[in-house]
Amino acid sequence: MTLPLWMLLGFASWTLMVLAAGVGVSRWLLIFKGAAQLTSFPGGVPHGSPAYRRATRAHANCVETLPVFAAIVLTAATAHLSPAYFDRLAVVTFAARIPQTLVHTLLPLTNASIGVRFTLFMVQAVAMTAMAVLLAMAAA
Repeated sequence: MTLPLWMLLGFASWTLMVLAAGVGVSRWLLIFKGAAQLTSFPGGVPHGSPAYRRATRAHANCVETLPVFAAIVLTAATAHLSPAYFDRLAVVTFAARIPQTLVHTLLPLTNASIGVRFTLFMVQAVAMTAMAVLLAMAAA
């Protein structure tokens, strides 16, 4: 398995872990304590603590970015292309995702934390754009 495919697997696993740890545990604890019912969490309605809402949004951020990363990595794997720096950029993408999620979920909402989070997102966006360009150039 190639390094970019390992990074894709890591990204998908991270997304599931954020869901389980940040959202699932909180919901199931409330349900098992009798403080909430299964129907207590309607979509599109803000509920829960600020930390819970940040965890929900952090999971959504992962879900929004994962398909783009997957499309690029799977295109490279399917086409059997591995342009120079492609592997490194895949590592950069996944490596920036983890601290972005951690900043989103663990730090209070401030201008500084939002700035760090946005910077980490931009690192991912630039890395994935570069991966797509390198892939297109290698295929041409």
